[in-house]
Amino acid sequence: MTPLSEPGLAPPTAARPVILVVDDAVDTLRMLGDVLVAEGYVVLAARDAAEALERFEVAIPDGVLLDAVMPGMDGFALCRHIKATPAWSHVPVLFMTGLSESDQILRGFACGGVDYVVKPLRIPEVMARLATHVRNARVTRLAQEAVDVAGMGTVVLDSQGRTAWRSPQAVAWLELAFGREASSAAQTSEWLGTALQRTEVLRDLGRQGRLLARNLGQGSLGESMLLLTLTPPDSASAQRLREIALTPRETEVLSWLAKGKTNRDIADILGMSPRTVNKHLEHVFEKLGVETRSAAAAIAGRLLPQT
Repeated sequence: MTPLSEPGLAPPTAARPVILVVDDAVDTLRMLGDVLVAEGYVVLAARDAAEALERFEVAIPDGVLLDAVMPGMDGFALCRHIKATPAWSHVPVLFMTGLSESDQILRGFACGGVDYVVKPLRIPEVMARLATHVRNARVTRLAQEAVDVAGMGTVVLDSQGRTAWRSPQAVAWLELAFGREASSAAQTSEWLGTALQRTEVLRDLGRQGRLLARNLGQGSLGESMLLLTLTPPDSASAQRLREIALTPRETEVLSWLAKGKTNRDIADILGMSPRTVNKHLEHVFEKLGVETRSAAAAIAGRLLPQT
């Protein structure tokens, strides 16, 4: 079946949302198609899950009206597939079902549906619900893409730790870190899941730099947002400093030593006793492999950033 809106209609525009209607009943498809076109929507139609997936490959709709019970892959399985595909997961799915039992309704929400309407359809209710969800999804999408314009990669995980949405920048960085095929595989999911447990996690990309995933906390519907940042590769001196493994306090002491400050000066500046400064310097000398202040200062001059 070809898209219902194809003959004689203008192509989709930002002012004309695209709706995919999936139902094995041709009469329902045509009835909804006529109503949606009259409401200003561009309509795509599919009689089963396979045709629906073909439509998604051609054009990602702004919303889906989905029959819950169909031959082959049912609507619940199709919805799970849509939500498991990062590029499609933002699309709101509204179930159409004659099954008003609460367990079927809960099943629709559990697989990612945002709403449901019961057959026989009450068209004004369907149109009102659809318009609300399409508008909300567009606003959310614009907000998420605005983050990407700022050069930040964003990943949203659902309450079960599955990827619900990834910004284009996040997709590019994850492909850089894990490869094109692995960017949506278990290895990537495990790494992102670790960021939820540890607040943040790093992945060294060698000459490309280091990819940082930082957990920004939980939002609505139990979703969690991760912010990805790609830092430039370390300079040789920064790499050497990391290998030496100075503590932040030891680095401060060494920095002031390189500026010619005495132990008492350093103690006054850092708010500690001269004895504590001596203790820090003992550790610094040991880590640098030197025995004198002048040798330590010379190394510090090469490794530490100049301020």
